[in-house]
Amino acid sequence: MKILVTGGAGFIGGNFIMRQMQNEDVKILNFDKLTYAGNLEALKPIEGKSNYEFIRGDICSYVDVRNALESFKPHVFINFAAESHVDRSIDGPLKFIQTNIVGTSILLNESLKYFNSLNLKQKEKFIFMHVSTDEVYGSLDKEDFFTEETSYAPNSPYSASKASSDHLVRAWNHTYGLPIIVANCSNNYGPNQFPEKLIPLSIINC
Repeated sequence: MKILVTGGAGFIGGNFIMRQMQNEDVKILNFDKLTYAGNLEALKPIEGKSNYEFIRGDICSYVDVRNALESFKPHVFINFAAESHVDRSIDGPLKFIQTNIVGTSILLNESLKYFNSLNLKQKEKFIFMHVSTDEVYGSLDKEDFFTEETSYAPNSPYSASKASSDHLVRAWNHTYGLPIIVANCSNNYGPNQFPEKLIPLSIINC
């Protein structure tokens, strides 16, 4: 199984890669721009392994994405890459729009070209997985909870940009037949999380 991971130097992507690398039958290409939240130190234990490779690339670059797809030829494409902090999105929304919306559209467009170049057997295995957030559903009532059937109601530039990217992924599936999965994750926390987030920030301050 060959998995192309965008944003694999980030907190969630990095933990995903480390978990997947426990399976020797998996080969991973880590594609990351290495922004402020990227951290290759967390991936040091797998550097040099024959089934792991890192390349520096930008999801907003057609050329970077196309080259990665054509050279690696993945069975699965998982998109963890995103600008992902509400407060930062309020201070600078355009960066979130560029990465989360435009970047996702480029990933989808290049993935579709790649998918259409595959034979029937290869197409049956291919999946484009988009990792999103529960913030696309808006504010949660004290007595309520979100489900996959909850209506979208984003309230910040960050959540609006992620909601937009979710809709694009759905559209590429419905319109073009690209096989997709969307995961709306909730309150992720754990090892190597960037300390601007609530839980690691609270721990550090304590």
